[in-house]
Amino acid sequence: MSRRRVSRDSYRPEAGGDLKPPPRAAFDTSVRKTHTRVMDINARIEQWEKMAAEAPDGMAFFSLGNAYKDAERFDDAANAYKSAIELDEGLSRAYQSIGQMLIQLERNDEAGDYLSRGYVIAAERGDVMPQRAMGSLLEKIGRTPPKVEQEESVPVAVAADQIIDRRTNRPGGQLPDPPMRGPLGQFIYDHYSQETWNEWIGQGTKVINELRLDFSNADHQRTYDVQMMEWLGISQEDIDAHTASKP
Repeated sequence: MSRRRVSRDSYRPEAGGDLKPPPRAAFDTSVRKTHTRVMDINARIEQWEKMAAEAPDGMAFFSLGNAYKDAERFDDAANAYKSAIELDEGLSRAYQSIGQMLIQLERNDEAGDYLSRGYVIAAERGDVMPQRAMGSLLEKIGRTPPKVEQEESVPVAVAADQIIDRRTNRPGGQLPDPPMRGPLGQFIYDHYSQETWNEWIGQGTKVINELRLDFSNADHQRTYDVQMMEWLGISQEDIDAHTASKP
């Protein structure tokens, strides 16, 4: 009986043969994407390590922790977040991130201590989203969230040209217009004062210079927006909920 020669390209799973190997071009594209992602993460880590060393502050180490987390370097991420709260004790999201990393590393007792401390700080600052997230993480590891005293709300006099700033929880001058188009700009306009925005401009200038951002590059623009949202404490969920609440 003669044997039929079958070329590699004729393999078909529906014919009961071996699976056809992916085209070389598709394989190469997949490898390139993976390689690019790794290079991007490593570049981010290098950039934030440099910025944290040259201009150390809470947000620089918080961003460095996020870069380590994306690279799945959880122990390094936890240490970077710890450095963030050493420089900015009120950075409640850093406590949440420390807890997440330590839980990932199966260090639940240590995670519980940081989460409990962060839960109280978030309650004192009125950081509702991080407080809820830390409460859920504490329950996940079998810890009861600490009780926090609910202070009586005292009416604060706010002038016609002021708002209660979401970051400081104090009155501040209202921005003349949304600082950018779209839902993000409107959220900032509705929740943050001119004083806080000016503070971000100073921090944002450092980000632009240290990361060498070019706003003609869409990826660089997104990097800037991510850093801005992290510094202001804005999540996409916050923006979506605010947009949905508008008539």
